[in-house]
Amino acid sequence: MIQLGGIKGSLSINNVVFVIAPRVNAAGRMDDAKKAVQLFIEKDEANAFAIAELLHSDNTDRKEADSSITEEALSIINENEELVNKKTTVVYKEHWHKGVVGIVASRLTETYYRPTVVLTKSGDIVAGSARSVAGYNLYEAVHACKEHLLGYGGHFAAAGLSLLPEHVEKFAEKFEEVVSNTIPAELLIPEIIIDTPINFNEITNSFYSILCQMEPFGPENMRPVFIAKNVTDSGYSKIVKELHIRFVVKQNDLTITGIGFNLADKFYLLQQNKLVDIVFTIDENEWNGNKTLQLKVIDIRPSE
Repeated sequence: MIQLGGIKGSLSINNVVFVIAPRVNAAGRMDDAKKAVQLFIEKDEANAFAIAELLHSDNTDRKEADSSITEEALSIINENEELVNKKTTVVYKEHWHKGVVGIVASRLTETYYRPTVVLTKSGDIVAGSARSVAGYNLYEAVHACKEHLLGYGGHFAAAGLSLLPEHVEKFAEKFEEVVSNTIPAELLIPEIIIDTPINFNEITNSFYSILCQMEPFGPENMRPVFIAKNVTDSGYSKIVKELHIRFVVKQNDLTITGIGFNLADKFYLLQQNKLVDIVFTIDENEWNGNKTLQLKVIDIRPSE
């Protein structure tokens, strides 16, 4: 898995979370989770590599399905003003792959920050996944719609559910009603929790080593988020794959690079040649055997 994922050098928690785990999970999402178990217990290296290649292929299929379904779901919402203005998202297409609807629901909440349900056909019934926004009890909202469901389960932040095709519209209406009546307006505004301001001259290898001692990061121990103020574009920042920004920015004559995923719509802020503030985490980029620190940019805004 390490070899197929292109991981060089020592294995980091980032590698496990973003390279290894998605390939393991892809087995169950796209085909049969038994393949992942077989890989873990296989004693023959050649057989293990063959199974790993199958998982690698499953993950490629997963990414393609994730991307195409997310694009289609966003089109459904964007082309309907009524859907755009709701406090919930419920989208349904029979042909969507059931293994990725949970991922798609998470993607949709990144664009329309509100409780979201993505449904598809599974045999004779409709099944899907739901995702919440921070601070809102999604399970209780789904529970309040139980009259339209065959089954459901989950927790505060996510849920799974099943229902008959003829009940999809009624469920969507009830879900919108329940959420509209119970969600505080402020929970529909995405919030970035920033741990501390930082200057570029403080972002050093020794500082990054200290951060790494706090791993593994995750719930209850999130990766530190920083803000650097009064930053300018170096003139070398650019849009990558029409979606992302490759940052090359400077502060007090110090230049640092970064990547901002799905931030292409904010590229104009850099083009204005004015001061901006950027919010980011710090990670390490390895290229051709060379390791450099880079920013993983979360958001950008004009400086005050």
